[in-house]
Amino acid sequence: MAKKEAIIDILLAKKLVTADQIDRAKEDMKKTGLPLDKTLSKLGYITEDKIAHAVAESMNVMVIELKNYLIDPDVLVNVSEDLARKHKVIPLFKVGDSLTLAMANPRDIMAIDEVRMKSKIPIIEPVLSTESDIRLAIDQYYGSPGGLDEVIKTIDAAKLAAITPDGQGSKALTKAAEEAPVVRLVNLILMQAIKEKASDIHIEPEENLVRVRFRIDGILHEIATPPKELQNIISSRIKILSKLDIAESRKPQDGKINMKMENKVLDLRVSTFPTIHGENIVMRILDKTSVMVGVEQLGFNEKDFNGFNKLIRAAYGIILVTGPTGSGKTTTLYSALSAINSLEKNIITVEDPVEYEIPLIRQTQVNVKAGLTFAAGLRSILRQDPDIVMVGEIRDKETAEIAVQASLTGHLVFSTLHTNDAPSSISRLIDMGVEPFLISSSVLAILAQRLVRVLCPECKEAYTPTAAALKELGIKEQVKFYKAKGCSHCKGSGYGGRTGIHELMVISDEIKKLIIAKAGALDIRKVAISEGMTTLRGDGLDKVIRGITTPEEVIRVTEE
Repeated sequence: MAKKEAIIDILLAKKLVTADQIDRAKEDMKKTGLPLDKTLSKLGYITEDKIAHAVAESMNVMVIELKNYLIDPDVLVNVSEDLARKHKVIPLFKVGDSLTLAMANPRDIMAIDEVRMKSKIPIIEPVLSTESDIRLAIDQYYGSPGGLDEVIKTIDAAKLAAITPDGQGSKALTKAAEEAPVVRLVNLILMQAIKEKASDIHIEPEENLVRVRFRIDGILHEIATPPKELQNIISSRIKILSKLDIAESRKPQDGKINMKMENKVLDLRVSTFPTIHGENIVMRILDKTSVMVGVEQLGFNEKDFNGFNKLIRAAYGIILVTGPTGSGKTTTLYSALSAINSLEKNIITVEDPVEYEIPLIRQTQVNVKAGLTFAAGLRSILRQDPDIVMVGEIRDKETAEIAVQASLTGHLVFSTLHTNDAPSSISRLIDMGVEPFLISSSVLAILAQRLVRVLCPECKEAYTPTAAALKELGIKEQVKFYKAKGCSHCKGSGYGGRTGIHELMVISDEIKKLIIAKAGALDIRKVAISEGMTTLRGDGLDKVIRGITTPEEVIRVTEE
């Protein structure tokens, strides 16, 4: 923090404390030896955070709440623990030749110079944090060996095993969950997941251990197996971060964690679920600062790209995107909205959750407890003079009917359904109770999609498939396929990233007749194919022939 006299002047000037309170704090300081900010906080006159914000404003520096930050161990090596404790600083992140440094006193030139000299990083960007937060962060982040297994060894598992989340034990568990080794362990799990671009973190209790798995490119990978004794402490630490009830382990709970790591703003959606061996925890990782993917990067073939690009610029109607959870539906919808977003259009969404924030677009989060469902939100949105509406999901008849009416009154509506393919979406809407003539009048097109892993370009290997394999896949000509090998570039997986395979069904006059006649999905599918629709399997095999993915990947995510 800044010098004592400077802090006093700032707080008095902003009328955050009185002169009498300062005098009483000075008297108390003589007895306790605590610094001014801690003394004022102890006496209840003002919080350390308020002092930090006031000082930061006067210094024109940013205030950082370290509890909301994840610090990469690779960044910590730039500043030794001794140097960090000496100057009350901790490095946050490094970008190029610049190191962002959290400091109790950002005006401490000697500290900045010494960090610059010893780290050999030419640019030091100071930000302000409270002294207590910095000290706690140093305790939590330094002195820890490298990987998860090494951190697990530093925790006294036997001692923690005796603490249960019930009754008085919850207080002891809360205290233990704040201890440095436990904080390090959970932070390291989160950091590793983010660095490996995982979409989900699974903490899975079993009879004799706890399994930690990451979902990367749609596939779950085991990362670590902490001993069973650490189960309660890991779940308790995650519950504290996500503001859940630490004493409740018999009922499912939902919460979220807002974190920052380097220049990323992360939103982790946390779900707990009781099982026979304890609470299962899944954390969905949403990167709020992710660069929006353009429509041209979604993996469309040329025909479907041109068709979809034209459809999203229609004046009115419904465009549905279908597929199972994790098939990239939300990314496709956001990409479409970004492509047509402009000052001339009023675009409003109701989502669950809001995964990415898009400038100019009014985005709303579903809140069932407050009565804000998809249906209620959509009904209210229509009174906001929208041109384009996006509803996160059509789950019931009410939402479907409001979406239909919105499209028939001149609005372009985007939404999603959970169906296996495009034609099945018609049956799903009819099953919900929507009249077939309304579906045929309002739905413009249905896009079914899946995500397949993309072969690593550094190590993929060409091979000639057998005649039997080609026949099974319905390919008549002799072609080359590629297979995943694995190298250092892709960390041995043979893959890197994912792309979409698509099935775009435009509602033609012939398909409208079938809908009104309540024809089955198979009949609609036959007509759509005869009119030129590329199936999911067909689009996937095209990407196999082009060396983008493997036949195993396409077969894994499609059903014929």
